Amino acid sequence: MGAGIGHNRGPEVEGASWRATCWRRARADLLGPRLPVEVVRTRVARAKALGLDYKTYAGVRATTGRDLVAFLFSSNGLAVFRDSQSPDPLRVARIAGLAADRHLGAAPGLDPATLGARIGAVSARPLMPFGTSWTGMRDEMKAWLKAEGLPGDGVLMIGETEHEREMMAAGGLAGFLSGQDYFEGNRRSL
Repeated sequence: MGAGIGHNRGPEVEGASWRATCWRRARADLLGPRLPVEVVRTRVARAKALGLDYKTYAGVRATTGRDLVAFLFSSNGLAVFRDSQSPDPLRVARIAGLAADRHLGAAPGLDPATLGARIGAVSARPLMPFGTSWTGMRDEMKAWLKAEGLPGDGVLMIGETEHEREMMAAGGLAGFLSGQDYFEGNRRSL
């Protein structure tokens, strides 16, 4: 049924889109153009607890509209390339202090369970091999997120390769940081 005479083609007054419109308008009226200082302080503390600088954390929050609840570390992001290699102890200590769940994706050829145990991961799984289709990556990532009970846009991936960045995008994750940027402090990419 089309819009009738006198219809202003505005949003429908029923359904999710109308509720979202009302929520956005009410929130904007309440907060105004700037966030209250208390909210900023809370978010700065949360960013620190996640091992992120505020700018990176705020960018993720602005993009996804939600807080981060988990990290997905790839073995490449941890700079671990052989089963016999242990992750850098400083990286393991930083991961242990995170105020979010830690998950591991191991590159093909590595034992996910062993490496996952070394970093205290909640879950550990093999990553899709290079050459996996976008649909295959999406389906695998969505199945993993569902099995772990995680919202995709609440998970930040720490990796190194473009293939891992594609996995992040296919799975609808919150963003991607290289391991070097995350662990050494040069946060540039999301």
